[in-house]
Amino acid sequence: MALAGRGGAALATAAIGSFVAGTLGTAALTICAPALVAVALRFGPAEYFALAVLAFLAVPATLGESAIRGFASLFLGLILGLIGIDRLTGDARLTFGVPQLLDGIDPVIVVIGLFAVGEVLDAAARRNRSRDEVVPVVGSLWMTREEWRRSWKPWLRGAVIGFPIGAIPAGGAEIPTLLSYSLERRLTTRPGEFGHGAIEGVAGPEAANNASAAGTLAPLLTLGLPTSATAAVMLAAFQQYGLQPGPLLFQHEPRLVWALIASLYVGNVMLLVLNLPLVGVWVRLLMIPRRLLYGGILTLASLGAYSVNRSSFDVAVMYVIGAAGFAMRRWSMPLAPAVIGLILGPLAEQQLRRALAIGGPAIFLTRPVALSLLVAAAVILIAPRAGLLRSRPATP
Repeated sequence: MALAGRGGAALATAAIGSFVAGTLGTAALTICAPALVAVALRFGPAEYFALAVLAFLAVPATLGESAIRGFASLFLGLILGLIGIDRLTGDARLTFGVPQLLDGIDPVIVVIGLFAVGEVLDAAARRNRSRDEVVPVVGSLWMTREEWRRSWKPWLRGAVIGFPIGAIPAGGAEIPTLLSYSLERRLTTRPGEFGHGAIEGVAGPEAANNASAAGTLAPLLTLGLPTSATAAVMLAAFQQYGLQPGPLLFQHEPRLVWALIASLYVGNVMLLVLNLPLVGVWVRLLMIPRRLLYGGILTLASLGAYSVNRSSFDVAVMYVIGAAGFAMRRWSMPLAPAVIGLILGPLAEQQLRRALAIGGPAIFLTRPVALSLLVAAAVILIAPRAGLLRSRPATP
C-alpha cells in the first residue's frame, strides 16, 4: 500500500483496527475473567501440571516451521530453568561450580539476550545481503469512505479470531494473525489486490494481533499460565514482586488486577494518540544509521542486564544467551518456546512434585480435568505424526 501511495491509509486502518479489537478484547477479558477464576479455583497441583504439559507441547508444535526446532527451543528453556539450587533438596543443579549461578539465571537476562542481543547479531550478519528501503508516508493519514467500508468488518472478524486463540496455549499473536489474513483473503471480492495493497490484509491481521494480546492475559491472570513470550515475561515480572498470578491473585490483590485491566483501556486510547499524529516521528527513526542503532541497542541491553543484580557476570551471561539466540534465528528455531520453558518449567516441576506427594502417579488418572488435559496434550503430539504416516504411500 505504501508503494501505491496509500501508506497513510494502511497506518490508519492498522491503528484504528488495533484500537477497536484491543478494546473489544479487553471487554471480553473483563467479562470472562471472573468466570475463569471460578473454574481455576477447582484446580489442584495435578491440573496445573497437566495444563503446563499442554502448553509445553502446544506452543512448540504450532510455532515455527518445524515442530522439532520448536521442541529444541523448549528444551533449551527448560534447561535454563533448572539452573540453580533445587528448592526441595537444596542441591545445586547445572551450576558447574560457578557461585553466581546458584540463584539461577534471571528471566530478564534471558529475554534481553534472546530478543535484543540475538536480533542485533542476526541483523548485523545480514547487513550486506539485503538493503532495506524506507518508503516515505505521503498524503493524508485519514481513510476514505470506501476504505472505512472495507475495513470495519475485518476489524470485527480479527477481534473474534484473536481473543479466543490468544487465550489458549499456543495462541499468542502469530496464529490469529495468519488466520485472519487467510480468512480475509478467502472472503474478499477483490482477490487480485492481495499482495498488491488490499486494505483488508492490513485491517484484519492488525486487529487480530491486538485482540490476542488481551486474550493472553486471561490464562495468565486466572491460571498463572503464559501462552506467549510476552506473557511469560509478565509472569516473571509478577514473581519478582512476590506475586503469583492465578485465581488467588483476584482475591488477594483485586485492586492490582482490575487496575491492570483498566490500564488496557487507557493503553488502547494512547495507541491512537501515539500512532496517528506522531507517525512522521516514527518514520524518521528508521533513518538512523544501522551502526548507531545496533550500538545503542547493545548499550541499553548491557545497562539493563547489569541493573538487574548489578553484576558484570549477568552481562556476560546475556551475551552468551544472545549468541544462542543468534544461532536459533539462523536455524529457524522459534524463541517463544524457550522463554515459556524457562518461566513455566520450574512451576511445572513444583506442581508435579506436589501432585505426586498427594496421590502418586495415579492422581493423573483419577482427576478428570487433569486426565483430559493430558489426553489433549497427547493428541497435539501424536495427531500430526499420525497424519504424516497416513499420507505416506504404501510400499510394495
